[in-house]
Amino acid sequence: MNNNYCIIMAGGIGSRFWPLSKDNYPKQFLDILGTGKSFIRSTYERFSPVIPDENFLVVTNKAYKHLVLEHLPMLRDDQVLCEPARRNTAPCIAYAAYHIQSRCKDANIVVTPADHLVTNETEFQRIIRLGFDFLALNPQALMTIGIKPSRPETGYGYIQCGSDALRHCEQSEAIHDNVVKVEMFKEKPDYETAVKFVSEGNYLWNSGIFLWTLDGIMQAFKQYLPEMVEVFEKGIYNFGTPEEQDFINDHFVDCPNISIDYGVMEKSPNTFTIPADFGWSDIGTWGSLFTHAKKDDGGNALRGKVVSVDNTNTIINIEEGTEAVVEGLDDYLVAYRDHSLLVCRLHDEQQIKVWIEGLK
Repeated sequence: MNNNYCIIMAGGIGSRFWPLSKDNYPKQFLDILGTGKSFIRSTYERFSPVIPDENFLVVTNKAYKHLVLEHLPMLRDDQVLCEPARRNTAPCIAYAAYHIQSRCKDANIVVTPADHLVTNETEFQRIIRLGFDFLALNPQALMTIGIKPSRPETGYGYIQCGSDALRHCEQSEAIHDNVVKVEMFKEKPDYETAVKFVSEGNYLWNSGIFLWTLDGIMQAFKQYLPEMVEVFEKGIYNFGTPEEQDFINDHFVDCPNISIDYGVMEKSPNTFTIPADFGWSDIGTWGSLFTHAKKDDGGNALRGKVVSVDNTNTIINIEEGTEAVVEGLDDYLVAYRDHSLLVCRLHDEQQIKVWIEGLK
């Protein structure tokens, strides 16, 4: 297990959760679900039975390094990799991969966002171990965890699976039955297309959780994103040394702004997925939070010191130390934090990012 590594991507702002999530304290450090733990702490604890503490890496914005170490005090300072600018997930993952290469050339790597919900952690860990078992026999495979859809969701990308389990690999029947070839990645669909995907039965939600060997992802970067590799190769001898951060500060901005999905996964013919069901959700919007939140008799999700009068199907989220009386709302969102107030129809929440630009 000592060559298993976990990269936690924790550099985003989570602006769709404004006003709870802001530049100075973004979503991954919040306890939005009221579990007593931040998203990033829950992510670490979910992987800790599979990954040794010393093999976690968190890639984040340099402004959040102190928050990472506050929430994950078991990590050393050099386990927090600081991006000087946001360049999407491919450069983020490449930066961490080059750092891992300086420590362990035969590493297995799992990559995860910092802000997902998983309710069945035992099953989650079984799936991750299964992925590592598969990589041991197929070291050039690029894997993603697919989630069996429970509804026609338009907020997630989809994975179109092959109809047959793998047959060409020498491995146990359990792995045969659980790892399938990816035929194609699909962008977020409209509702009618999502209904079609779910009814056809061979589509999964794309969780954004990836597994590969260090060599497998490095070869893929060289093949599909050579311009990005050229940037990192300039500092090949800096990684794992005190000069690493200075090199990243000077050169990271030269990387293309591209996701790992667009840059690698959609181009590679060597992609596989494990269909899984472990109570996963990308809590990326107020609506997805509403789906998982505890509700009162009126179907309202309340957080904070709130008197709710004749409200239905409404989120009211008020920070500790404040009070609110809310009356007569249906299908609304009311959120207050740090002197900022949001009141809008819940089904208009996709406009939040646009609206807060007006404040700037």
